[in-house]
Amino acid sequence: MQRNFILTDVMKTGNHQDIHQFINLHSLEDQKFDLEYEYYRLHHYDLESYDRRFAIIDVRDDNVRLRGNNDFDVEFKKRCELLHSQGFTFICATPWESKENIDNMDLYPILDLEHIKWTGGVSWFWFYMYEKHKNHKFNFTHDHNGSYWHKKHDFLYLNKAARPHRVELYDKLLGQGILDNSIHTFHLHKSKKRTMPEQYELPGVDAKNYVYWGLAKLDRDIYEPPYIDTVCSIVSETNDNDHDVFITEKIWKPIMAQHVFVVHGNYLYLQKFKEIGFKTFGNYFDESYDLERDPGKRIDKLVSLLQDLKAKCSEGGVVESGNKKWQDIYLQTQALRKHNHDTFFDEEKLSVQINKTLELFLEFADRSQVPS
Repeated sequence: MQRNFILTDVMKTGNHQDIHQFINLHSLEDQKFDLEYEYYRLHHYDLESYDRRFAIIDVRDDNVRLRGNNDFDVEFKKRCELLHSQGFTFICATPWESKENIDNMDLYPILDLEHIKWTGGVSWFWFYMYEKHKNHKFNFTHDHNGSYWHKKHDFLYLNKAARPHRVELYDKLLGQGILDNSIHTFHLHKSKKRTMPEQYELPGVDAKNYVYWGLAKLDRDIYEPPYIDTVCSIVSETNDNDHDVFITEKIWKPIMAQHVFVVHGNYLYLQKFKEIGFKTFGNYFDESYDLERDPGKRIDKLVSLLQDLKAKCSEGGVVESGNKKWQDIYLQTQALRKHNHDTFFDEEKLSVQINKTLELFLEFADRSQVPS
């Protein structure tokens, strides 16, 4: 059994509680992790007795508030130099963001010593949403009674930050009328700002002030009515590049809701999603957009798919896809959707992905300790 010590927040500026919970969900049988968030308690530990020692630095754009504080800069440098002299491996942590995002962010503090970057990927938001919702009792209903189909709208399509790929898809869908019977939002679109209809917003939330308070927490909450009243989620992911799959809360919400979904995200996003144990809807509609490397062409394929799904709506609001009514699709995918829901809430499966993140840190530490 190898023993690892982790100082989870060198300057105590981040959310070390989340990091502790994340690490404690691991299932690496040959590794033990002792966690400490307070730098000034290091003297309580026999640091030389550990196989590896890690120091996690909270690095994010929110820390711009600290920039220019000479006392902070001096103390940060002093702590890092002392930890480095004691054989610590450094982890600069921004797990809320993708690799692409952090390359375009004003992150602080800046570490000049060798380190590994902890960015988004697969495990962080799965962990966060699991912890946030594991004890909640939701009541999502997607059934129908005879000829009655209770869903009033086609798509649920939620956007906040006006990233270029989101604007492009949203404008095309809006321009072609594909969203005419859908619940859709775009809080920060410059010319076409749209908020959630009041009856579909979380109780007590002022949609007009949404982007100014409770920002992250509200993004990661989930409310039944929008999912109950729509047929399919258009998941608007953070990035659409061809070199990094970043999976956020945006997909976990329809998974929890057992909702059918289409994803506007990275190249091979659905493939990665299936690799980690989930299922998608390729047997029921065209998912070839996931195989399109070019972001613009991927958007065109998504527009074509959503236009096709929209066009299959018959009079009276009965939605069909090909020769299959949406009622039939929901009936036929009941096991698939439950599989996704149950996999999301399976702590052992989540632990496998957490293990992979921690293994990257262990491998980096071992490489760093090899004499050059």
